[in-house]
Amino acid sequence: MEIDDAQIEALIVPRFLQYVRCWTTSDRHVEETPSTPGQWVLAKALTEELRGLGIEDVELTGHCYVTARLPASPGREQLPAVGFLAHIDTAGDVSGRDVKPRLVRNYDGKRIDLLDGYALDPETDSDLAACRGRDLIHADGTTLLGADDKAGIAEIMGAAAWLLSHPEVQHGPVEIIFSPDEETGKGLPDFPLEWLRSKACYTLDGGPLGELEIECFNAYSADVRFQGRAIHVGHARGVLANACLMAAAFAAMLPRSESPEATDGYYGYYCPMEIRGNLEQAVLEIIIRDFEEEGIKRRAAALETFAQAVEAQFPGGKVSLNLKPQYYNMKEKIRTQPAVLEILKRAASNLNLECRLKPIRGGTDGSRLTGLGIPTPNIFTGGRNFHSRTEWIPVSDMIAACKLVIELIRLRGEG
Repeated sequence: MEIDDAQIEALIVPRFLQYVRCWTTSDRHVEETPSTPGQWVLAKALTEELRGLGIEDVELTGHCYVTARLPASPGREQLPAVGFLAHIDTAGDVSGRDVKPRLVRNYDGKRIDLLDGYALDPETDSDLAACRGRDLIHADGTTLLGADDKAGIAEIMGAAAWLLSHPEVQHGPVEIIFSPDEETGKGLPDFPLEWLRSKACYTLDGGPLGELEIECFNAYSADVRFQGRAIHVGHARGVLANACLMAAAFAAMLPRSESPEATDGYYGYYCPMEIRGNLEQAVLEIIIRDFEEEGIKRRAAALETFAQAVEAQFPGGKVSLNLKPQYYNMKEKIRTQPAVLEILKRAASNLNLECRLKPIRGGTDGSRLTGLGIPTPNIFTGGRNFHSRTEWIPVSDMIAACKLVIELIRLRGEG
């Protein structure tokens, strides 16, 4: 099946440029879903856009999940439904407010200077160097871009729009989900699972062209609280237990060789995310990650040991540790249903895409769905340097991701 690249570009690039301008940064300090009001703005816009395409079965839930169902082609109604997911929110690591995307046509292969002293430099970014002559999209250096995961949204929306304008392409039922607060690690806490008919889904939340992912970290968050003993610092000798210093001492015990910046591939890590407090009370937020459950258990035990060591160093001080799961490795459950990955590989092959399996050093909403028995591999979106001011994406990779979704839906429609 031939799909015109220019037509796909016209469907996804304007959408993407519009979506990234919407401020949807989530807040991990807020328990409610959604955690920020800006996510409602994009969710409502997507709801109306889906309805504008002519899709009747579209809903926006009370917790900001957008759901839509494309009806099957006549005669294909009994085929199993397939779902596609992307998330609305962007990470809070870098500002996502007032994003100013820049579309670069026919990139000349030179350094691109951004604001605030940032730059996209082919000398240090081999992927960028390889994109000479291609079209790119990046932000201006004051914010992230938001390709994670608004590129996924644009690619799914583009595929839906294309299919609706090409009724000759036969397919079964297709379900679409746009979710809030993925970046906070909540894992679809308020999603109406009873709505979902799909027995297999795919997230579009990955990186460079050709990367397919069926395994991810086991992920836990640790909320470490330090209760000190305060007194006027002029009378502190033998009495003060400084909660700020307790938190700093705990953070310093985390092995630097097992940090995100010191690991890659299948190596897990500890990462302190935030520290705050005063003399009497302090809080240290940590995440731990590992592909194996035994690795998570080892790290959890180490945190308990660090807590005891800090208490021993600060007489009168107390340390409490609250460990919570965020998501689990989806590898084994996906491998019990190999057809879900095999048809994805077949779709890529039909498009002459060279694909490779790569572990996700993170997680997706698909991790949660997989844990509930719905295998959900992850598909590339094309984005690079996620969660940073130097985030960028090649237009050609976005086109390829959108075409892969279309071909995958077509293949599944063969029954």
